[in-house]
Amino acid sequence: MRILWMKLPLLALGLFLAPLQAVEFRAGAATSNITPELGSSINGGFQDGTAAYIHDELHARCLALDDGKTRLVMVVADSCVIGRGIFDEAKMLVHRATGLPEANMMMSATHSHSCGTLQAVGQSEPSPVYQKFVARRIADGVRRALNNLAPARIGHGSAQVPHQVFNRRWRMKPGSIPPTPLGVTTDQVKTNPGVRNPGLLEPAGPTDPEVGFISVQHLDGRPLALLANYSLHYVGGVGPGHISADYFGAFAGKMARLLGAEQQEPPFVGIMSNGTSGDINNIDFRGSQAKEGPYGRIQIVADEVAQAVADAVKSVKHQDWVPLTVAQKEVTLGLRLPGKGEVEKARAVMKQSKLFPRMETMEQVYARETVLLADFPPTVSAPLQVMKIGDLHVSAIPAEVFVEIGLELKKRHAPTFTVSLANAYHGYLPTPEHHRLGGYETWRARSSCLEVDASTKILAGLEELFQQLPQRAE
Repeated sequence: MRILWMKLPLLALGLFLAPLQAVEFRAGAATSNITPELGSSINGGFQDGTAAYIHDELHARCLALDDGKTRLVMVVADSCVIGRGIFDEAKMLVHRATGLPEANMMMSATHSHSCGTLQAVGQSEPSPVYQKFVARRIADGVRRALNNLAPARIGHGSAQVPHQVFNRRWRMKPGSIPPTPLGVTTDQVKTNPGVRNPGLLEPAGPTDPEVGFISVQHLDGRPLALLANYSLHYVGGVGPGHISADYFGAFAGKMARLLGAEQQEPPFVGIMSNGTSGDINNIDFRGSQAKEGPYGRIQIVADEVAQAVADAVKSVKHQDWVPLTVAQKEVTLGLRLPGKGEVEKARAVMKQSKLFPRMETMEQVYARETVLLADFPPTVSAPLQVMKIGDLHVSAIPAEVFVEIGLELKKRHAPTFTVSLANAYHGYLPTPEHHRLGGYETWRARSSCLEVDASTKILAGLEELFQQLPQRAE
C-alpha cells in the first residue's frame, strides 16, 4: 500500500504531514476458453488442417493490474495469428462494459500451429462465427480478470534457458540452396534446412535464452498469476488434426503445480507470451536431440522453462506498489506488392493445380499468394505499444519479430521484454540485413510482405514511446 501525503497549515508545534489517502496495488487474473469446434480449420501450414481431436483446451489468459490510478491488461490467446479486427473488437467490448481505455490493453497470440484459424494465412480460411466467438471470449476473460482485482504484490525477474532455442536460418555451402518458389536464386540462407544436412555451415543469427517474467502474489504470498516471455516460435509435434496450445499451454499448467497454486479461488493463472522468435525454433539441426513421440518435445521444453522460472521466482522481491504507465502509437509501413506481369504469371501457375482452387506445390502456393497480394493496399498502419510496470518495460509489436530486434531493445532499455504477434498481425519482421540474406521469412506472401525497412521504422517508433514514459519508477 502506498500513502499519499498532503501539507497541512503550520501549527504551533511545527509543520505536520498527514495522509490524504491510501492507494492499493491490485491485480486480477482469469482464463477464457476459446477452443474451436471439431471439423473447423487449423492453420499454421501451407495446406489447411481440420480439427479432429481436442488434446488440450485453448484459452485466452488475462492479467489485470491496477496501481490506484492506471489499469493495464495483458492478454495472451492460444492461436497461430490473430488479426487486428478481432483484437479491436475485444477491446471495444471491454471498453464499453468497463470504461477501460483500449490503449491500456495489450493482446497477443501465442503462435501455436495447432489452433483454430482466426486469420486467413496459407490456405486456411477463418470462420466468421469463430472470429466473433473469440473476440467475445477474450473480452469476457478481461472482464473476469478485472472482476478479480484484489490487493496484490508484484515483481519481475528472468531465467536463462539456452538449450531450447536454436536459430533456424542457416548459411549453407555453395550450391546447396535451391531456387525459391518465386524463382529467386540469390538466397544466402536456408530456413529449416534439415537435421544433419551436409550443406550446413553456421546459423545466420543469434538466439535469446532469457525468459523474462512478471510474478504477482496475493498479500499473503500465495501466487496469483505469472506472465512469462520466451523467444521460441513454437514446438509442435502434436498428433494429426489435434487442437493443442503447444508448450505455451503446458507451461501454464506446470507453473501452477510448481508454485503450489493448483487449488486456489480464484484460480492461479500462468501465461506464456511469444517473444522475438521470428527466426527461432526448437530444432537442433546439428542433430543432438533424440526423437520424441507426439507431445514429447512440448513436455521437455515446458518442463525446463517452467522449472527455471519457478526457481527464479524464489529470489524475486515483490513490491506492494509500483506505478503503471502505457504509451501507444501507429506507424505507417509500406508493403512489397507484385507487379501486373507477376500477377498474370502467377495466375497461369495456379491453373496448373489438379485440385484447383486448392494449390498442391509450393510454387502454386506462392503463386496464389502473389495473386491475393495484388488486392492489398500499398501501406498498412501498425500499432506499437509499450507498457511500464515499475521499472520493467514490456513492448508490443504486431509481427513475427526476429530475435535481433528483441535483443537490441533489451540492450537499450533493460529490464525489458517484447511481446510479438501483439494487437494485430503483419507477418514476419526481418531486419534489413536478413532481407539481404533472403530465406523463407523474406519470400513475398501475405505472411511476409512488409517493406525491407519495416523493422527500422518500428524500432524508431518504439524508441519514441520509450522516451514518452517516465524514465524512473516513481
